[in-house]
This record gives sequence, structure tokens and C-alpha cells, in this order.
Amino acid sequence: MRRTLLLIPHEIASLPVFGFGWLLIGLLIGLGVRILVAKKRQELSFGQAAKSVIAGEGMMWAIAAAVIMFVLPWVELKNVDGDPVGLAIRGYGMMLLAGVGSAVYLAAFRAKRRGIDPDLIYAMAPWAFIGGIAGARLFYVVQYRDQFFSGSIVESIGNVLRFTEGGLVVYGSFIGGGLAVAYYLYRHRLPVLTFGDVIVPCMFLGVFFGRMGCLMNGCCYGGRCEAGPMAVQFPPEAKVYGDQIASGELLGFKYDAETRMIVEVRPDSLADQAGISVGSRLDELGPDYSTLDQAPRNLPVEDVQSGVYVTVDGRRTRWTPSQLPARALPVRAAQIISSGSSLVLCLALSALSFFRLRTGSVMFIGFAAYAILRFVLEWVRVDEAGQFGTSLSISQWVSVFVMAGSVAGLLWLYYSKERPAIPDAEVAV
Repeated sequence: MRRTLLLIPHEIASLPVFGFGWLLIGLLIGLGVRILVAKKRQELSFGQAAKSVIAGEGMMWAIAAAVIMFVLPWVELKNVDGDPVGLAIRGYGMMLLAGVGSAVYLAAFRAKRRGIDPDLIYAMAPWAFIGGIAGARLFYVVQYRDQFFSGSIVESIGNVLRFTEGGLVVYGSFIGGGLAVAYYLYRHRLPVLTFGDVIVPCMFLGVFFGRMGCLMNGCCYGGRCEAGPMAVQFPPEAKVYGDQIASGELLGFKYDAETRMIVEVRPDSLADQAGISVGSRLDELGPDYSTLDQAPRNLPVEDVQSGVYVTVDGRRTRWTPSQLPARALPVRAAQIISSGSSLVLCLALSALSFFRLRTGSVMFIGFAAYAILRFVLEWVRVDEAGQFGTSLSISQWVSVFVMAGSVAGLLWLYYSKERPAIPDAEVAV
């Protein structure tokens, strides 16, 4: 896990990097250079060149300045005192960009093999990206809405917009991106099934990189397991570490959620060493923030580990961060399983393109295969609860509908009179 790849400091040489600082100065220098270039190319005076640049590009420069002055300072990480310490470049965000870039490039390559102008792929890519991000984030926000709308309106908006830190749902991206691409294809009168066969395999290459981002972010983890090749142990800043603290498992005990009675204590664990025994009653369990005052002020608060306290049978026990385990207990590497299976699915669907199949078959087979993979993967993961009074997670329910729709689509193709598509092997590059 490496949630933050780089932390750009809040200030350099006592001058802020963001807001009214170094980055804004750099933007103004860039604007000056752009005006000089226009002056030289168009043989204008400096004032005329400035008017020309501002008239044609003024909105772009104004938006960039607004982002630097107001948006970037707003998303800077804070220390325990609430002071800004810098802007984090997230591993999840970088993997997200890698996934988008690789998927678009592969789609352009596949389009060229089908005799389709690759520029059409590049033109619809922004639609797919914006629609995919919006759909993925909206799906997650609706699913976990209690985590986003508990504070003020400004805080809630900020929580919703921090999608580079995680919190994107693959199915949401498929729905949002699919609708955006469908609108683009309809608007330009382009064949949906043909482009679906081109694009769908590439989506799973994006999922491959996205799930590696989940691994770096410490989210979308699997259930408890014994240490082994397919097990991972996350550091304290990961969500699973906090979940295992809250359940008592990382401290060495388990309790009944209804009666609050201790039902199991692991030998030689922190709980066992503290004298906690089976049959005792858990009164309280929570974070101990008394050690936060000792945290370095150049460290983001999200990287500062708090202590833990428990009250059992009226007796309180505290553990400092240094006394707590350095890693969470092993969990199944659901991210690696999902990433690897998505890459295999991408390769398998790409191979299918070399066979004479009906147009649209690759698209529907891809959706059906992912529905099966995701349904099974949800049994490995434990971070989503059952929905609608069942043990099935929301993603499993969506998988059921996707599978049904994909089968219906394949049956429609099979019984239609459309001719098979031309295999990629027979198309000149």
C-alpha cells in the first residue's frame, strides 16, 4: 500500500505553493511567454498580442488561475492543528490515469484494425472519462451517503469531490461512461454494436490498473484469512486496520454485537495481556486522541495514528500507537484477484475479435463475463453489506441484472439476420 506517492509542500522559501504563491507566479510567467510567442508570430505589438491571447484563450487562463487560487488550497491536507501541509499526489489517482490512458490507446488501436478512424475514439474519450468518473462517484456516494453528508454543505461537497483518494465503483463507471458514449454515438449516427465490440475489451484494461490503485489505496479488501501468497497485511492508515480495531479482532478479542459480551480472546494478544477474558462485557471501544499533540506538524493528520482505549467491566485500558500492531491481520488480496482477472478478460475478449462473430457479441460476452467475475469476487470481499433483505451486495444485484441483459442481448443477436462481423485477422491495419 502506498496511498500518497508525493506530497507537494505547502510552502517553499516561506512562500505558499498554492493560492497566491509560486504556482500562480508560474502561471503568470506562462501567460507572458504565450503573449510573447503570439507577438512574434503575428508581428503585433505587445498590447495587441495580449488582447489577442486574452480574447481567444482568456477563459482557459482564468479557470487555471481560479483553480490555483481557490481550489488547490481547499484540497490541501491539514495537520493535527488544522494548518495546511501540502497537496497529495495519490497512487489511486495515478493508477486511474494510467487505466484511462491505456484503455483509450488500446481502443484506438482496435478501431484502426476494424477500419474505423482512431480519431473517433479520441473524440469520444473525454465523454467516456467524464461520464465514467461521474457515474462511478455517484454510485459510491449514494451507496455510502452517510459518510458524505454528515457535516456542512461545503464539507459535504469537498468529500464528494475527493474521488482521487478512492471511492469509485466500477459498475457506476460502466453505467455513466456507457450512457455518455451512447449519447455521443447517437449524436454522430455511429453504430453502437460495432463500437461496443471495439471498446468493451479495453474497459477491462482500465479496471486492471484501477484495482491496482485500490491496492495502493488500501480499499476494496477481502475477508480475513491466514498468511499466505494471496494474503496482504495493511498498515494503520488503511481502512481495514481501523475496521479490525473496531471489531476488536486486531486487539485479540471478539464480542457479540448485541450483548456486547466477549466471546473469544486470542492467547498472548493485547487483550489477553490486559486481562480481558471471555464472559466479560465490553462497555466502550474507541480511538484515544491524547497522543495527537505529540504528532509532527509537517505530517498530514490522516497519517497520524491514534491510540486505542477499551472499557471492559468498568475497567479502562489504553494502548498507545507504538503498542498497537504495525500491520492489520491478513486479508485476502481481493484487489490483486480482481486486477488479474480483469487483465485476463481483456486479453480473452481481444482474442475473440479474431473469430467470425456477430457484431455486438464481444460486447455482450464481455458484460456477461464481468458480471460472473464480480458476483464471485463479492464473496471474497467483505466491505459491502447485503441489500434488500438478502446476503447479496449491491454489486451482486447489479451483476444479476447485467447478466440477464447480456444473455438477452446475445439471444437477440443470435436470432437476428445480421451478418457476422469481419474478424480482426482479416482486416488490414
